[in-house]
Amino acid sequence: SSRDTGSLRDSSVPCFPSAFGFRDDITSCPERLDLDRRGMTDVPHLDAAGNLRLLNMQHNLISHLQDLLHLQRLVFLDLYDNRVIDMSGVSSLTSLRVLLLGKNRIQRICDVDGLTKLDVLDLHNNQISQIENVSRLSKLRLLNLSGNRITRVENLQGLNCLTELNLRHNSITSVTDVENLPRLQRLFLSANSISRLDALACLWHCRSLSELSVDGNPVALESCYRQTLLRCCSPHLQLLDMKRVTEEERRTASVSARKEDEKKKESHKQTAHKERRRLAIQNAAQQWEGLKACLELPAQNGSKEDVSPEYSPSCVTGGSRSSQSSEECVCVHRPQDAGGPSVQSLSISDSHLAELDSETLRLFGPGALETLERCWGVQTAASVTTVAFRYIHFDSIIPMFLRIRLKFPNLTHLMFMETSITHLPQLAALAQVRRLEQISVHPEWNPVVRLTLWRSFLIYRLQHLNLQKINGTEV
Repeated sequence: SSRDTGSLRDSSVPCFPSAFGFRDDITSCPERLDLDRRGMTDVPHLDAAGNLRLLNMQHNLISHLQDLLHLQRLVFLDLYDNRVIDMSGVSSLTSLRVLLLGKNRIQRICDVDGLTKLDVLDLHNNQISQIENVSRLSKLRLLNLSGNRITRVENLQGLNCLTELNLRHNSITSVTDVENLPRLQRLFLSANSISRLDALACLWHCRSLSELSVDGNPVALESCYRQTLLRCCSPHLQLLDMKRVTEEERRTASVSARKEDEKKKESHKQTAHKERRRLAIQNAAQQWEGLKACLELPAQNGSKEDVSPEYSPSCVTGGSRSSQSSEECVCVHRPQDAGGPSVQSLSISDSHLAELDSETLRLFGPGALETLERCWGVQTAASVTTVAFRYIHFDSIIPMFLRIRLKFPNLTHLMFMETSITHLPQLAALAQVRRLEQISVHPEWNPVVRLTLWRSFLIYRLQHLNLQKINGTEV
């Protein structure tokens, strides 16, 4: 009766409006209900609105989402501009396709696991600090999280149908997981805190992206910013920062991409060569140490500290080292560090290395000697003025002196590092060389230097070569 109806209205609690208050609205259109600007603080009791499909409650004062359980057919729910602080309660709306919760006070994305049919989720202008709990929304096409407090783009797995992601006006510094969105076409990252291009590296794998906005970030101030994005992002990109990508821009980016690829390949090639070079030298050194341990070296009188002052390192370099002598010592101690872009690798294996650095031929390991038996171009051979031997026993070098004489007409300097020269007669083999101005024999790895007469013997035996320096000291 009307009396009963009136009684029900009178007993209704004001903060829980009854569906009877909207009877006319529901009767006139049982599938749509507009409760815009009604001053409501809670969701009304809508038990009699079981057929409701569209519910608009914009511009109210609602703080909690309750009493939604009976709206099983609801597909559209608009709660824009309310005071919602918690999403709990929406999971029961299993038919929901569109959920609009923009301009509220929500701090966490939660209770959305049951919304498996959701197509649009709008949470802009809330207080959300993290993307979470969205992996079950497999049919979601549009996600709007602009105007929140998000610092990282993450946890996007499972959003296989997402085509648009709006993250404008947050505090984002890094972007990840976007490559896990196979259908993403539009991504909006404007007005965030992204300061490095590598923070966007995951975008390089988004092959379906057609529209991208990154303007308003510190990274957008870099001169190469736009060209880098065009070069690295999807070839289907049509709009970048709301500006259409021209064919000329695309061609320029393509050329730049090819150059960048070539640069990377060359860099990788150089890195690989440096590592192979390092291993070759290391293995040559290990093999030489093993061979040296097997050789019967003559007994040495005293330790390094007991060596005659005449042949101590300071005397070998003439007492006071000039800048030239210092450079020679650096070269003697660490010739492998001299490998630069001008170095030409002539032969390399797991245990030997032969390389030409400007006018210096460096040979590491016995296997490198085979380089001396190859055919050399006249100009290249004429450029060699110095040959340095490392990790090669001197007796293995002796048969090569005649080849060295014939092959390198401008040779002036021979350097013997780890070569185990132990006897004066070994030095006599140097007489086979046509012309020689300098000889460097490292005292630590060649015991012959500790013999008192080694220097005098060398000068006497090589007097026909016009020798000018021995270990950096004038003859």
